Amino acid sequence: MAIRPAEQLIHKAAWLYYAHGLRQDQVASQLNISRASVAMYLRKARETGIVNISTSTQLFTDDVMARRLEDALKLDAVWIAPENGHIPDPSTDIAVLAASVFLELVKKGDRIGVAWGRTVYTIADIMSYADLQDVTVVQLCGNLGAPYSYRPDQCTMEIARRLNAKGLNFYAPLVLSTEELARALRAEPVIREQLAGISDCNLALFSVGTVDADSHVVKCGALNPDEMAALRGIGAAGVIAGQIIDAKGEALDCSYNRRVISADLASLRAIEKRLMVVQEDSKFEPLLAALAGRLCTHLVVGAHMAQRLLDHAGAAPQNAS
Repeated sequence: MAIRPAEQLIHKAAWLYYAHGLRQDQVASQLNISRASVAMYLRKARETGIVNISTSTQLFTDDVMARRLEDALKLDAVWIAPENGHIPDPSTDIAVLAASVFLELVKKGDRIGVAWGRTVYTIADIMSYADLQDVTVVQLCGNLGAPYSYRPDQCTMEIARRLNAKGLNFYAPLVLSTEELARALRAEPVIREQLAGISDCNLALFSVGTVDADSHVVKCGALNPDEMAALRGIGAAGVIAGQIIDAKGEALDCSYNRRVISADLASLRAIEKRLMVVQEDSKFEPLLAALAGRLCTHLVVGAHMAQRLLDHAGAAPQNAS
């Protein structure tokens, strides 16, 4: 049976208020209705069962799972986006949650390091606007060619725009043709100063990439599929800010990494709050590598990934008492 327009408004109001955490006045503005109507629709949603105790139980379950995951992985904080079978792309909810978490972590005067990729750009694209004072957003790695989407400079400047902050781009390519050229470029005063300042960041936002043919470093042309396959053969497990890491979360000893212009892993670990967001289940192994290398302190994932991490850590599910 099709949902009537009035019922559809009730569903939308409940979804925006309970799932996305909007205030009643924000829901009213988005749906172009009065705040009194929002309050009435939320009451009807509870009375008719659109919002019921099972939703609260799910949220409680995910909250308990998050606390257990923090303990198992020794992380400062974990947020879990609940499973939602009613939307075509569940990763969208993870990005919505991550954008909210990111804004909560940002403080006035912060210096924020931003990586790149589809996940980071999606977060930037859906992030609410905030007028924060004296915030600086810096690019964590060199840039890519103009045709590629989700470039580091795009991610950095879009987040800076959303925060009304100052944005600092890296005026250098991500990958150089030779190791000698990369060493020379890192020695340039402007690049050296920018790389040295990354450890002064208060907060970093990034994801972790795969090491297969779908990896961003393959799609952008930094590596070809055969080169990536060869790196997997010598221990490549994930990609952090354009760098290849092994299963222990350390930089892989390879020519590609020596040709990359990016913050070294020690500088990333020096950042107090390192927010990692993982949308895709295919990133389970790369995420394990990042966790092994202590490359994140704060984590946002979906419920399925959270359960996989708990299972891997040996923390079996507990029955509610």
